[in-house]
Amino acid sequence: MHILKNIFVFSFIISVILVVGCVEQTTEDTLVDWRDTELTDVETGETFRISDFEGTPVLVESFAVWCPTCLEQQKEVQKLESSEGDAIIHISLDTDPNEDQEQVREHLSRNGFEWYFAIAPPEMTRDMIDEFGQEVVVAPSAPVVLVCENQSARLLPSGVKTAEQLKEEVEKGC
Repeated sequence: MHILKNIFVFSFIISVILVVGCVEQTTEDTLVDWRDTELTDVETGETFRISDFEGTPVLVESFAVWCPTCLEQQKEVQKLESSEGDAIIHISLDTDPNEDQEQVREHLSRNGFEWYFAIAPPEMTRDMIDEFGQEVVVAPSAPVVLVCENQSARLLPSGVKTAEQLKEEVEKGC
């Protein structure tokens, strides 16, 4: 009887360990990386994920429509877009929680921008802050994240980066 009790206790402990291990693994597997967050292009209404562009470098710019520094950075992105075409994907993410799709549409229409523009969902913004720090959403610092072909990413230096500097950063990789 004593042996059966010990076997039962041992089996119970092993079962708990296995269940906890599976629960933790399942939780990790269900976390969505910010690159896998579904976004909606404000101009076309098409949905996309940054991870959809695996194999191509992606420049992700965090901005707000009220920010003159952001506009200056976007004009440099526009120059790069003109020279590089589809070789580099450009995504501008509005991370200001007080702005909406109509404001962003007006912004890109007023300035003649034609790449991806989307509103970053709050959970995506939090995930980006977790990875890169608060600076990634400080619009006046002109934050740009380079997502490399393999989906690794790094935050580029703050301040407006010229088209040439952006191209050099893409060539350096992650």
